[in-house]
Amino acid sequence: MGSGPPASFVLKMGMNLGNTLFELTERFPPRSWVTPLFEFKRGHIGGMIFGAHCSTAGGFHRALQRGLGLGCEVVQLFVKNNMQWFGQPPAEGDLRLYANEIASGKLASVFGHTGYLINLGGPPSVNRDKSVKSLVQEIGFAETLGLPFLVLHPGAHLGQGEEQGLRQIVAGLDEVFAATRQSPVRIALENTAGQGSCLGWQVRHLAHIFQRVKKPGRLGVCLDTAHFFAAGYDIRTRQGWDQAIGEVEKLIGLDQILAFHLNDSKTDLASRVDRHAGIGQGKIGRAAFAHIVGDERFAKHPGCLETPKSADLHEDAENLAVLRSLLPNRKPSSPVRKKLPS
Repeated sequence: MGSGPPASFVLKMGMNLGNTLFELTERFPPRSWVTPLFEFKRGHIGGMIFGAHCSTAGGFHRALQRGLGLGCEVVQLFVKNNMQWFGQPPAEGDLRLYANEIASGKLASVFGHTGYLINLGGPPSVNRDKSVKSLVQEIGFAETLGLPFLVLHPGAHLGQGEEQGLRQIVAGLDEVFAATRQSPVRIALENTAGQGSCLGWQVRHLAHIFQRVKKPGRLGVCLDTAHFFAAGYDIRTRQGWDQAIGEVEKLIGLDQILAFHLNDSKTDLASRVDRHAGIGQGKIGRAAFAHIVGDERFAKHPGCLETPKSADLHEDAENLAVLRSLLPNRKPSSPVRKKLPS
């Protein structure tokens, strides 16, 4: 692999409200909705490509370095502090280092996850207004980072009822897309466990949003295995997995699936409680992930861990090794033990 940046990328400088920003953009349009950030070059054999959510502590480039240290092919990150409404644009120096990591060609895909305060499904309120503005800002940051999409929890109705909550989500997304009409960044709606008043735990909720937003082309889907299970979809068998995916295909379309969150569940089937576990350490079980990650329909789709981890991240390395061992034509592998950035 050459040391220079891929020919398909260009780094360009712009100005935004007095702040110097950089945009990492693809020179050529993607060939499909699931085309990675840049071409995958590792001789991958069937099934998904794996990675983890990585901390941006110390800069966005550090998230990529952490992922590479774990042997990730995919990295998910937050574009700002996930527990604050608003943040500062990525710093120029950080973006230069980030661009260097991207240009190395060692990662197949990098995408974002929105902050946890955002709730488009709530009733009219100050926080509902902040949610719209916060998501608009995050889309701007994601575009600066060259991310193709942001994963979003659809929202919670907070007592209004399912129907009104879905209306609010549609209206909120319409506002956001109108404010970011020039942006290529898509929103990948994530299925949820259905805890509390959270919407999105049934595939029909996501389909409802797709059918009613003014710009459905700005949407996609991210499917979380732990959320599927906790919501009542028994994906432990191949038949159950196919039924769940069949519902997505019928109501939304497989071409809208942009990524997967690969998590086991600490809670029982249909518990409606969102608690993640390491692969094979929860109620879904290791065997089920073989038919999930080996599903040929999703070859080269990003599959990202959001499982419990300690400071040294050894759990991520171990979970990635388990996932790779379950791929067809793959022998069991040992966890990557590189020195990881702190």
